[in-house]
Amino acid sequence: MNSSPSFETLTQGVSVHLAWLRKDTPAVMKGFAELSRASMQSGALSEKHKELIALALGVSAHCDACIGFHAKALVRLGATRSEVEEALGVAVYMGGGPSLMYAANAVGAFVEFSQAGAGG
Repeated sequence: MNSSPSFETLTQGVSVHLAWLRKDTPAVMKGFAELSRASMQSGALSEKHKELIALALGVSAHCDACIGFHAKALVRLGATRSEVEEALGVAVYMGGGPSLMYAANAVGAFVEFSQAGAGG
């Protein structure tokens, strides 16, 4: 991803398109939302730890929108930059150079949302 658009702009745009999918394919989107709620709720792992995993997977999958949504959630959950960077270190270890480039984007997204106070 280049330096523009911002992760806020990116996630807002994706959200508009997701609204279309919720309208046009409600059963699929309802099923995905239920899967998301079930998999991300606190259990043996906290919601924050699960979001750290999701961010790392977004990096390894080279998914800018995933990075944006999960970075924003991590700000809301009170994650520290150190926690985010350690999770990203694992993503880079597992994914090599391409994951390193997306890890840099993920830090940028986390910082952007932190500075905007957009954790909620």
